[in-house]
Amino acid sequence: MPEMEPLTQRDCALLGISYGQLLMDPISFQMDTKNQWVCLVRLLSNDPEWLSAKVKFFLPNTDLGSRNEAPDPTKRVLLQLRELHAQGPATWQAFIHCVCMELEVPLELEVLLLSTWGHEGGEFPSPLETGEEREPEPQLSYGLKRPHQSCGSSPLLKQSRKQYLAELAKRYLQLLRTSAQQRYGGKLPGPGQPLAFHQAYIPTVLQWGRATASFNMQEGASTGTLKAEDGTEVSLQDLFNARADKGPRVTVLLGKAGMGKTTLTHWLCQRWANGQLDCFQALFLFEFRQLNLITSVLTLPQLLFDVYLSPEADSDAVFQYLEENARGVLLIFDGLEEALHPCSSGDGASPEAPGPALALFSGLCRGTLLPGCRIMATSRPGKLPDCLPTEAATIHMWGFDGPRVEKYVGCFFSTQPLKEAALTELRVNLRLRSMCAVPALCRVACLCLRHLLPGLSPGQSAALLPTVTQNYMQMVLALSPLGYRATSSLLGLGEVALEALEAGKVIFSAKDIPPSVMAFGAALGLLTSFCVCTGPRQQQIGYAFTHLSLQQFFAALHLMVSPSVEKDELTRHVTLNSRWVLRTKARLGLLDHVPTFLAGLASCACRPFLNHLTQRGEAWVGSRQAEVIRALKKLATRRLTGPKVIELCHCVGETQEPELASLTARSLPYHLPFHNFLLTYTDLAALTNILEHRDAPIHLAFEGCPLEPCFPEALAGCGQVENLSFKSRRCGDAFAEALSRSLPTMSSLKKLGLAGSKITARGIQHLVQALPRCPYLEEVSFQDNQLKDQEVLKIVEVLPSLPWLRKLDLSQNNVSVSTLLCLTKAAVTCPTIRMLQVRKTDLIVLLSPPAEASAELRGSPDPQGNASQSREPQRRSLTLRLQECQLTISDVEMLIAQLPEGPYLDEVDLSGNQLENEGCLLVAEAASQRHIARKLDLSDNGLSVAGMHRVLSALSTCRTLADLHVSLKHKTVVLTFAPELEEQEVTQERAVFPDSLMLRMPSKLPQCSPRVRLVHCGLRAEHLEELCVSLGGSCCLGHLDLSGNALGDQGAAQLVRWLPRLGTLQSLNLSENGLSLDTVFSLAQCFSTVRWVLHLDVSFKSQSVILRGDRRARDLSAGEPLPEFPAGAQSSGFGRPCTPRSFCLRECRLEPLSLASLCETLEKCPGPLEIKLSCVVLSDQSLDTLLWHLPRLPQLSLLQLSQTPLPTQSPVLLARLFTLCPRVQKVDLRSLHEVTVNFRSNKEQKGGCCGRFTGCGLSQDHMETLCKSLRTCEDLSQLDLSANQLGDDGLRCLLKWLPQVPISASLNLSGNSVSPESALCLMETLSSCLRVREATMNLGSEQSFWIHFSQQEETEKTLSSVPLGEPFALPVNEAVGTQLTECIFRPEHMTRLAAGLSQAWQLTELALMRCCLSLGDLAVLLSLVKRPRGLLSLRVEERWMGRAGLLTLHRVCAQASGNVTEISVSETQQQLCIQLRFPRQENPEAVALRLAHCDLDTHHSLLTRQLMDTCTWLQRLSLSQVNICTAGSQLLQSLLSLSELRQFRLASSRVSPEGQAHLASGLSHCHRLEELDLSNSQLGEGKGSLVLKRAREDKYWLKKLDLSHFPLGVSTLAVLTEALSHMTLLRSLCLSRNDIGDIGCYHLSQALRAATSLEELGLSHNQIGDMGAQHIAAILPTLPELRKIDLSANGISPTGGVQLAESLALCKHLEELMLGYNPLGDLTALGLAQGLPQHLRVLHLQSSRLGPKGALSLGQALDGCPHLEEISLAENSLAGQVPHLCRGLPLLRQIDLVSCEIDNQAAKPLAAGLALCPALEEILLSWNLLGDEAAAELAQVLPRMNRLKRLDLEKNRITAYGAGLLAEGLAHGSGIQVIRLWNNHIPPDAAHRLQSHEPRLDFAFFPNQPQAPRGS
Repeated sequence: MPEMEPLTQRDCALLGISYGQLLMDPISFQMDTKNQWVCLVRLLSNDPEWLSAKVKFFLPNTDLGSRNEAPDPTKRVLLQLRELHAQGPATWQAFIHCVCMELEVPLELEVLLLSTWGHEGGEFPSPLETGEEREPEPQLSYGLKRPHQSCGSSPLLKQSRKQYLAELAKRYLQLLRTSAQQRYGGKLPGPGQPLAFHQAYIPTVLQWGRATASFNMQEGASTGTLKAEDGTEVSLQDLFNARADKGPRVTVLLGKAGMGKTTLTHWLCQRWANGQLDCFQALFLFEFRQLNLITSVLTLPQLLFDVYLSPEADSDAVFQYLEENARGVLLIFDGLEEALHPCSSGDGASPEAPGPALALFSGLCRGTLLPGCRIMATSRPGKLPDCLPTEAATIHMWGFDGPRVEKYVGCFFSTQPLKEAALTELRVNLRLRSMCAVPALCRVACLCLRHLLPGLSPGQSAALLPTVTQNYMQMVLALSPLGYRATSSLLGLGEVALEALEAGKVIFSAKDIPPSVMAFGAALGLLTSFCVCTGPRQQQIGYAFTHLSLQQFFAALHLMVSPSVEKDELTRHVTLNSRWVLRTKARLGLLDHVPTFLAGLASCACRPFLNHLTQRGEAWVGSRQAEVIRALKKLATRRLTGPKVIELCHCVGETQEPELASLTARSLPYHLPFHNFLLTYTDLAALTNILEHRDAPIHLAFEGCPLEPCFPEALAGCGQVENLSFKSRRCGDAFAEALSRSLPTMSSLKKLGLAGSKITARGIQHLVQALPRCPYLEEVSFQDNQLKDQEVLKIVEVLPSLPWLRKLDLSQNNVSVSTLLCLTKAAVTCPTIRMLQVRKTDLIVLLSPPAEASAELRGSPDPQGNASQSREPQRRSLTLRLQECQLTISDVEMLIAQLPEGPYLDEVDLSGNQLENEGCLLVAEAASQRHIARKLDLSDNGLSVAGMHRVLSALSTCRTLADLHVSLKHKTVVLTFAPELEEQEVTQERAVFPDSLMLRMPSKLPQCSPRVRLVHCGLRAEHLEELCVSLGGSCCLGHLDLSGNALGDQGAAQLVRWLPRLGTLQSLNLSENGLSLDTVFSLAQCFSTVRWVLHLDVSFKSQSVILRGDRRARDLSAGEPLPEFPAGAQSSGFGRPCTPRSFCLRECRLEPLSLASLCETLEKCPGPLEIKLSCVVLSDQSLDTLLWHLPRLPQLSLLQLSQTPLPTQSPVLLARLFTLCPRVQKVDLRSLHEVTVNFRSNKEQKGGCCGRFTGCGLSQDHMETLCKSLRTCEDLSQLDLSANQLGDDGLRCLLKWLPQVPISASLNLSGNSVSPESALCLMETLSSCLRVREATMNLGSEQSFWIHFSQQEETEKTLSSVPLGEPFALPVNEAVGTQLTECIFRPEHMTRLAAGLSQAWQLTELALMRCCLSLGDLAVLLSLVKRPRGLLSLRVEERWMGRAGLLTLHRVCAQASGNVTEISVSETQQQLCIQLRFPRQENPEAVALRLAHCDLDTHHSLLTRQLMDTCTWLQRLSLSQVNICTAGSQLLQSLLSLSELRQFRLASSRVSPEGQAHLASGLSHCHRLEELDLSNSQLGEGKGSLVLKRAREDKYWLKKLDLSHFPLGVSTLAVLTEALSHMTLLRSLCLSRNDIGDIGCYHLSQALRAATSLEELGLSHNQIGDMGAQHIAAILPTLPELRKIDLSANGISPTGGVQLAESLALCKHLEELMLGYNPLGDLTALGLAQGLPQHLRVLHLQSSRLGPKGALSLGQALDGCPHLEEISLAENSLAGQVPHLCRGLPLLRQIDLVSCEIDNQAAKPLAAGLALCPALEEILLSWNLLGDEAAAELAQVLPRMNRLKRLDLEKNRITAYGAGLLAEGLAHGSGIQVIRLWNNHIPPDAAHRLQSHEPRLDFAFFPNQPQAPRGS
C-alpha cells in the first residue's frame, strides 16, 4: 500500500487549515474526522479524471464545465466532493467505497475512511470550506444547467411577437442540442467502466417488416434504391431524410433483448446533436422504464418541458412553435413493451388534456397531439398497444451479421495484434461467433477475449467461452479487481437483481443498493446512473444494470448459490416462456431469460466458480445443479409448442450435458412447426446444436415467422433435417443467399420449400447455383415468390441435375404463355419429368427418378433377381395439364409440334383456354394419331354444336377412345382413352387398388367399346342424322348418353330407327328430352326390334329415360347375337340367373287406355319380362285393366308396384289372380302401396303359391269375400294376413271359412289385435279343420299367430308353446311344438278350454306359457279334460312353479282324469310337463303298492294313494334344477317304485340328506329302468356312493347312464365299476368332469369290457393322461358297437395318442371322435391318418399341437370321406399349411380352422378344397393371417357354395379392397347369412361404406343378427 505524499503550505492554504498545526501533530491531525477531508482531497488531486468520471456516475446530469475550468486542481476536487456530499449519506458512502476499491489508498487512510464514512452508522460531517462565501446555485434541471439571464423588460415593447417566438424557439432548440451532446456525446474512460464504454457505433441489420406506404429514399444510398416491402433491408439514414415526411409518420423498431435498440436511440440523439439529422429541428427521447415512475397525469407540454427539458421562458410560446413546426419534431419512445398503463379509450381533445404517458403516446400516434410530428418507438416482439395506427411502419432489428461482427471486433480492440487474435478466435469458434450475432453478447465476448487473449493459445476460447452464461461468468471474473474479495459484492448484486425482477423493477435508488455493492457495480461498469423524473420538476438519481440480461444473470446466480433459496423455489424458476403468450400479455416478463442462465450455471464448467462463491463444497453445488438438470429433463419429454422448443434448446445448450441434449433431440416430433413468432440466427443455432444429438430425420417448418436474413446459415452441416420449409414475406435475397450456402451441406435434405417470399433474380441465382449440389432433393417448392419468366426457366433448367427430384412447385408466380410453352418443351425433352400441371397461378412439375437413381435410392439389388428387366429402358409417360392458361390455336399448334419428340402422353388437360372449334378439332385429330393413355380434357374452350360434330368425326378412327363426355351447357369436353394391350398388361401387374377407390372402381373398359355422352348440348331432331352418321363410323360404340337435349318425340322416333345401325350398345340415355308418355311407351318396341335392349327405365316426372343392355354384352362383339335365356335359367358366371328384360316406370299417372297400349306393346316382348311401376297413380279402372292384361303376357316373370296407392279392394282383386292366371306364383301386397307378383315360366313345374296381404286394413267385412276368392286356388301354400285389423270377430269369420281354403303350408295372422277369446275360438275350431298341423299364438307385446298345415289330413293335432321352429322333445315324431303364450285366461275360461281339448281328440300337445293359470286353474283343467283315447301332453310355464315345490306340483298331477305317463319338472325354468293317456286304466301290478299307503289318517298317504292311482303307467320322470326335501323324497320314493318307469333324470338338483336315503331306496326298486341321469346333482361322496349302490341293483336293462359332474370318490368309483361289469346292455356312458385320473381309468376300463353294446363313451376333462389313454386304448377293440368317444382335455401326449390311434382304427362303426385340447402332436395325427374309421362324421382336434406335417397327413386321409360332417383343427400351428382336399367332402357342414396361422399362400388350395364341399354351412377362419389375396380366392368360390350360411374371418389382415371382393362374391351367393370381418385392416368409414353396400358383412365386435339373403 503506497504512502500518501505530505501536504504543502499551498495545499493547506487552499484547504483553510494551519500548516503549523499540521507540522506539530500530523498523526492527530489525520485522526481528526474533520481533517480527513484534507487527506481525501490530497489523494484525489492525483487522479482528477477518475474523480470526474465518478462524479458523472453519481451525478449524471450535473454540468461539470465550470468546476473543470477552475484554475487550481485542489479547489476543483473540493468543489466536486461538495457536490457528491450534497447528494446524501447513501451516495457518499458508495463513493467512499469506490475510492477504497479502485484507487491506491494508504492502509491507514483506507481504515479511517471506511470506519468513518463507509457504513450506515458512520459520521456524516460537513465538508471543509475554502474560506469563500458559497454562492447559492439554482436547482439543476433535467439535463443541463443554464446560466441565469434576465429577460429585461417585456419583449412586446422591443420587437414583434413573431420575432419573439422565433428567438425563444431558437434558444430552446439550441438548448436541446446542447443537452443531447452532454447526455449522449460524452466520452467515458475505457478501463474504468468497460460495459458503458463508448466506441464507434456499428449499425445492426435492419429490415422492413410492414409498411402501407413507400418511402422516398435518397439516390445513391449505400443500400440502393429500396422500397418499404417486407424483407427489404433498410438504412436509418435513408429513413430520416429530407423527403421522409411522405412515408408513414409512426415507425416501430422491433428487436429482441440485446439487439441494440436503446443504443440506436442514443446514437440517433448524438447524430442529431451533431447536426447530421437536419430534417428535424427538435428531438425528444423518452424511456418508458423511466416514464413508469411518474405516477401523476401529464399534459404534452409537461412531458416535453417538465420531464425532458424546460425552456428559459414562456413555455407556451415554445410549445406553440413546436406545434406550428411539428413536421420537424421527432419523438423517440424506447421500451414500448414496458409501458404500464393502458391506452385511454378516449383521445385527448387538446394538448392540455392530462393523461398517463401511454395515453400521450397514443395521442401523438393518432395525430390528436402535435399533429404532423414523427414518432419512433422501440419494442421487443410481442403484442403492441392498440394505439399504434395500422399504417405504422415496422422495422425488425436483427443484430450483427458476419461482416458486422468483424467490424465491431475491429473497433473494440485498439491494438492490431489483439484485433487479429480476436478475429482468429471468432473464425475458429463458430459457436462464439453465433453468440456475437447479438450485439450485447458481442460486447461481453470482446471483454472476455481482451482479458483472456494475452494468455490464450489459438482456438482455446471454445473451451472457455462455450455458452452465454460462461461468457458472463468470464466477464465478471475479468472485471473483478485483483486482490479484492468480490464474493460478497457479487452475492449482493445477485440478491438486489432477483428481488427487483420479482417486483418488476429495473431502476433503483441509492437506498436500494448497499454502498459496497454500489461501489462494486460502479467499479466494474455493471451499473449505470441517470437522472429520473418522478413528476413535474421532481428529479432524483436512478441506477440500473447496464443491460437487463446482466440483471437476469445475477438473479440466476443468486438463485443458484444462495442458501436461503430452497430447491423447490429453484426449480420453480426453471420454466419455458412461450412467445405466443406475449401476444396477449400487456407487458413482457422480466424473468424470461433467468431459466437460460440457470441452465448455464448448471453446467459442470461453472461448478468451480459457484463453489468459490458459496464456500459450501462441490457436493452442495452439484446437488443444486442436478435439480436444474432434472427439471429440464421433465420439460424435454413434454409435447411443446414451437416457441417453447426454442427456449428449451437454449437452456439445454447452456447445460453442455450430452445426455440431456440427446433426450431432448429424441423427444422432438418428426414434424416440428414454428408459426408466427420472431426467430433469430441464434435461435436456429440452438436448435441445430440439439439436432446434432438426434439419429432420426426431422421436418422443420417455419410459417409466418419474422426471420433474420442470415437465419439459414445456422443450418450449415445439419444432417438431420429431411424436410425444410419457409413461408414468410420477410425472406428476401439476403435470406436466399444465406440459404444457398447452407443447402449443399445438409446431407439428408429431401424436401425444400420456400414460399411467399420476396426473392428476386439475384436470390434465385444463388439458389439455382446451390441446387445441383443437393442431389438427394426429392421435392422443391418455390410457391408465391413473384418469380418472373427468366427465374422460372433457370429453375427448370437445373432439373436434369437433380436425379431424385419428384416434385417442383412454382405456383403463384408470374409466368407468361411463351414461357409456358418453353416449359412444355422442357417437359417433353427432360427424361425425368412425368407431369406438368398449370392452372391459373398454379405450376407444378412432377418427376420420376430414373431406374438407376431409384435403385441407388433403395440401396439394394433387385431381390427377385430381375437384373435383365431393370436394364430394359422403361417407356416414359407424360401428363400435361395446362388449365386456364389463355392458350389459343397458335399456341396449340406449337404444342402439338413439340409432342412427337417426346414420350407417350398419359393425360392432356387443356381446359379453360381459348381454342374454339378449330383448336379443339386440331387437338382431337392429333389425339387420334398420337395415342393418349388416359384422358384429354378440352372443357371450357368455346366448342359449339357444329364443332362437336367435327370432333366426333375426327375421333371415329380412334380405336382407343373409351369415353367421350361433352356438355356444351356446362362447357365440358372430356375424352377418356383405354390403355393399349401392352399397357393393360402393365396395369394388371400393378399392386391392388387403394381402399378408397375399390368400391367405385369401374370394370375395365374393353377395347373399341367407347362411351359417348353428349349431354346438355342443345341437340334437336334436325341434328340427329349428322350425329348418327358421325357415330356410325365409330367402332363398337358402348354407351350413348343424349340426356339434357331437345330431341322431343320426333327425335326419339328418329333415333329408334337409327339404333340398329349403331351396333350393340350397352346403354342409351334419353333423359330430359321432352318425351311424352306415348313416346316412352313406344320405346318398349325396342325389346323386340333391338336385340341388345334388355332394360327400359323411365322416371316420367324427372324425365329420366334409359335403355340398357346386359353387362355381359360388353364381352360380346358387335356381330354376335345376344343369346336368349328362358326364365329361371342359370348362366355360367357366378351362378346368377339370366337377366330378364325389364320395363321400369316411375312418377306418372296411368290411364286405362295408356296402360292397355303399354301392355299390348309388351306382349311382343321376347324372353322373361319384368314390369316395375313405382310412384304411379292407378285408378280402380286402371288396376282392373292391368290385371286383365296379365294373363296375356306369357313372358311376364315379375310385376312390381311400389309406392303406388291402391284401393281398399285390392287384396280381393289380387287374390283372384291365383285363379285368373295359373302362372302366378306369389302375390305380395303391403300397406296398399307395395305389390309384387311373381310368375312361373311355362316350363317350370307347378308348385305352391304364396299370398301375402300385410298391413292392408283387412277387417271382418273382407274375410268372406277373400276366402271365397282363395278357395278356388288349388295349390295355395302360404297365406300371410298379418298386421291387419281382423280382431276377434274377423278371426272367428276366417276360422269359419278356414276348412274351405286349401292352404298347404302356413297361415300368418300376427298383429291383428286379437284377445284370449280368439285363442278359445281357435281351440273350438281345431276339431273341424283336420289339416292343421301346428298352431302358435303369442298375445304378448309382439303379437304373433301362426297356423301350420299338412298336405294330407292327419289324425293328430298339436298345440304347444315352444317358439316357432324350436322342436319339442317328445318321443312321438309327429309332435310339433307350437305356442299359446301370454293368453290371459280367467277361471271361467277353463271349462271352454277343457271342452276344446276334449273335442279335439287328435290334439297331442298343449303348452300354456305365462297364461296366468293358478294352481287351482291347472287342477280344474286336468280334471275336466276327458277323451275317448290317445295321448295328450300338457306343458305349463308360470312364475309360481319355481316356488311351489315338488309336493304341490305332484298334487296337481294327481287331479288328472287320465293316466299320467310322463312327468317333467324344472323349477328354474318354471315349467311342468305332464303326458296323459286316455282312457284311464288300472295297473294290476300297482295294487299292492297302493295298499302299502292305505293309512287314511295321514294327509301324505292320501296324496300318495291318489298319485299312485294317476301315475300307474308312469314311464318317464324328469326332475331338473329342483330342491328335494324329505317329504318330497318320500313321494319320489313311491314314484320310483312304479313298475312301468323306464327313464329317470335328476339333473342339477339338490337332495336333503334324509331324502338321499329315500332316493337310494326308490332307485333300488326300479328294475326296468333303461335311462338314468344323475349329472351335476349335489349328493355328497358318501351318500352318492349309497345312491349309486342302490341304483345298480338289478339294473340289467339299463342302456344309458350319465354321471357327469357326479362326486366320484374312491368308494363311489368302486361301486360304479362293479355295477358296469353287469350292465351288458349299456349303450351310452358319460362320466365327464369327474377327475377320474389314470388309476380310476384303469378300473373303469376293466369294468367296460363287459359293455359290448356300448355306443357312446364320454370321459372329457378327467386328466387321465397317457396311462389312462393306454387303458382306454386297450379296451377299444372289445367295444365293436362304439360310435362316439370324447376324450377332450385329458392331458394326452403323443405317447398315449399313438396307442389311441392304433386302437381307434379297429372301431369300424366310430362316427364321432373328439380328442381336442390334448397335446397330441403330429405323431398322433399321422397315426390317425393311417386308420381313420370309414363312417366318421365328426372329428375334433382343436388345440392339439398339430403342425403342418400332421395337418397335411390328416387332410390326405380325410379327402373324399363320404360321411364327414364336422371337422375342427382350431388353435394348431399349421404354419400356412392346410389340409389339401382333391376329392372333396360331400357331407361336410362345418370346418373350424380358427387361429391356425393360415396365410395368403395357403388361401388358394384352401379355397379350392372348400369348393369341393357342397354341403358346407359354416367356415371358421378367424384369428389367422389372411389378407386380400385370400379374400379374392374365397370370393371366387362363394357363389358355388349354395348351402353356406356363415363365414368367419375375424382378426385377419384383410383390407377394404379384400372386403369389397367378398361383397362382390357375396352378392352371387344367395344363401349366405353373414361374413364376420371384425378387427381386420379396414378403416371405420370404409367398413360403414361396405356394410351399407352389403349388409351381410359384419364388422362389429358382437355378432349381428344374420341377414336374410337377398331375394329370399
